[in-house]
Amino acid sequence: MIPSTSIGPLDHPCYRVIAPAYAGTPLSGMGAASKGGRFNRPGQEALYLSMDDATALAEYKQDNPWLQPGTICTFFVNGINLADLSAGYDPTRWPPLWADFTIDWRTEWFGKGVEPPTWFMADDVVAAGLDGIIFPSQALAGGTNLVIFASSTRPANELRVYDPGNKLGAIRINTRP
Repeated sequence: MIPSTSIGPLDHPCYRVIAPAYAGTPLSGMGAASKGGRFNRPGQEALYLSMDDATALAEYKQDNPWLQPGTICTFFVNGINLADLSAGYDPTRWPPLWADFTIDWRTEWFGKGVEPPTWFMADDVVAAGLDGIIFPSQALAGGTNLVIFASSTRPANELRVYDPGNKLGAIRINTRP
């Protein structure tokens, strides 16, 4: 059994810095689907959020010394059931495979051509009927992230972006040659 937690009505706002290409569709999770992510294979939609704005900025920046253009947004999450890795791996509560949740998925996938164990963890979460995973940030010590699968199909009462005036929907990418 996978230990889980539920994020209730506006328990905590979440944050994300969105790349310009995806700013017009902030709930899509398609940016992560384009190449894959820590807990999602290429082609699998996943929306990665942070529990505070500093972690969101660190996650967006990753190991780049410069901050790329992006739009920081607040998201509200309600009634999402998550596998709870926020306190780290506990061998008394988690299957052994989950001990590898901190592995660098990019090294495994892009460097070795091997599917990282975190993708199999996501398979377990989806098979258990959970909506995603809450986990410690590797980009900012003490930060916490969550990933929500199938984010674009969630009703607004479960997941919404704070966008007064529909400014994100008005964003169009300049495609000049």
